[in-house]
Amino acid sequence: MHLTIREALTIYPLSEAKLVAGKQGDSRIVKSVNVMDAPDIADWTKSGEMLFTTAFAMKDSPQETVNLLRKLNDRGAAGLGIKLGRFWSELPKIVVEEADRLHFPIIEMPFQFTFSDQMNALFNAEYRRNTQVLQTVLDKQKKLMQFGLKQDDMNAMFQLISDIVGYPMAIVNSKNQVMYNTSSWNQEQLQVNWPWKRKAGWVHAGKDRAYRVALAQREDERPGSLLVMPETLILANVEEGLVQQAADILSFHMGYTFRSHVEASMQRDIQNSLIRYLEKGASLEEFLEQAKAKGVSPFIGTYQCVIGSIHHNRLTPDDESASRKLKELKQYLESQAQSTSIRGHHFMMKDKLFSIYATLLSEGFPEEELTQQLSKNAANALSLAADEEIGFYVSPVKQKPPALREAYMECMQTQAMAERLKLHDRVLHFETIEFAHLFQNVASEVMEDYCTKTLRPLLEKDAEYSQEMIRTLEVFIRNDGQVSEAAKQLFIHRNTVTYRLEKISDLLQVDFKKVNDLLKLKAVFLFRQFLHVRQD
Repeated sequence: MHLTIREALTIYPLSEAKLVAGKQGDSRIVKSVNVMDAPDIADWTKSGEMLFTTAFAMKDSPQETVNLLRKLNDRGAAGLGIKLGRFWSELPKIVVEEADRLHFPIIEMPFQFTFSDQMNALFNAEYRRNTQVLQTVLDKQKKLMQFGLKQDDMNAMFQLISDIVGYPMAIVNSKNQVMYNTSSWNQEQLQVNWPWKRKAGWVHAGKDRAYRVALAQREDERPGSLLVMPETLILANVEEGLVQQAADILSFHMGYTFRSHVEASMQRDIQNSLIRYLEKGASLEEFLEQAKAKGVSPFIGTYQCVIGSIHHNRLTPDDESASRKLKELKQYLESQAQSTSIRGHHFMMKDKLFSIYATLLSEGFPEEELTQQLSKNAANALSLAADEEIGFYVSPVKQKPPALREAYMECMQTQAMAERLKLHDRVLHFETIEFAHLFQNVASEVMEDYCTKTLRPLLEKDAEYSQEMIRTLEVFIRNDGQVSEAAKQLFIHRNTVTYRLEKISDLLQVDFKKVNDLLKLKAVFLFRQFLHVRQD
């Protein structure tokens, strides 16, 4: 229980009582209530305890009552409630005078109510109050948890925290500078007794007081402070916990803001150096020295490069939206760096995200694993509009740092060819479009003749059957001969794909286990894509 005498006297039926002496002590805190039935009760009284009595134990000696008041006051008792009318008809004058001198509250209890009625009323009121405080604190904690830690406007962040906490507050940084203040305290009051200790607690400035919590991320830092000035004289434990939680969030955010500015500056320096190397012909050594100076090591063994780009199926694309979403993807990739086996360094380059994925495997990442990871990252990090798509364009494995520009150009060529041929695969590897790059200048008549000659046995069949079989073959070739992947994309059972491939093998006289036959069929479908684009 944490009620003041003043608050207790507002609770029915104690509201029928009268504060008859020691009125200046009505701000004393009532922590518990007990009934006095022995003259030596003061020896057992606890701090904050309020005693109820019929005056039976003191009725014969007002002086003993005065001595009792002194002992109760020394023990920190909250007050004394006396039911008049049975043993005392009124309070002795010397008792009233001593209570006034000590500022020790004496309450004349209503005769018609039992002590248990009044004690239960106080306990119930305190229970309701605690429940309300707890609910309020829980609501505030939810708001704190929903609070965005990466806001750019620090003053807006301070204002939001102040609104959530619900009390006037001030923030003083580790250099004793007042950063924010909605309280009535002036700068001199806020800076008194600086530097402060780390321990949370109450601080005083004249008659005013505030609850102070240290703001510091590291033990070697001199702490700043969050000071909260509640309207009540005390804070419940859950409210103290809420203030501590707010201080933790402020500490993190203030530290994060400082670090993020430093890291952002470092990233810009590295990215500018990388762009100068990849697009403007600067030396690789400049980029490597810049990266090393910032503690970045993009090359650890072999590596693969990836370009991520968002494109729109509309006449006027929103480049600003695409850039923002790529930055969100970059932040997500960096936040997930420790939870995935595929790790890389990521750089924003105008309208694309350029990544260098280091691998200790000489043959690079398994293509399927890298494809799945890139698709998963995009799905988790991005919320794309219906007319937006993201594509990842992957270079072959490179062995040495000097091949970085070559890897970058291969990613760019993959993207250009995918856009030209209208390939909608989310992840495309350079090897997939390498033949298209080589054959793009072949005449249309030559391409059409080659496709017709190779596929003639299928084209001579019924149109519906022919279309179904050619589609199966195309998806099978596009997935590098993976039957299961082809079945997934065609939404049919893998046994159905196997059966169709056997029929196709017999009709076209090809063996899917022979590299030459697979290359021939790959060329056919690349030519068909070129012809389709040229017709458009």
